[in-house]
Amino acid sequence: MTQWLDAAAFNDIEDEDVARFDHEGRTFAIYRIEDNVFASDGLCTHEHVHLADGLVMGHVIECPKHNGRFDVRDGRPLCAPVCEKLRTYPAKVEGGRIFIEV
Repeated sequence: MTQWLDAAAFNDIEDEDVARFDHEGRTFAIYRIEDNVFASDGLCTHEHVHLADGLVMGHVIECPKHNGRFDVRDGRPLCAPVCEKLRTYPAKVEGGRIFIEV
């Protein structure tokens, strides 16, 4: 069963930035790019580093440890050392809040 989780206030995340969201022992990364929001697992698939500490450039998140990159729209790896896709989740904005579906 899926559910929508209230993850953050839209205005708390700056444009082209990422925020960490923890829920029931899981970590997610919430991205704001222009007026769009995206969500993924919060740990890099390479060495399980928090992606919220990384750098967002356009639709790309760069892992802070080894500079691996993922497309936040679909989780696909874009350069070494990452080779495993990042799991992504539907995200939406309602009433100034960001919700993710897990």
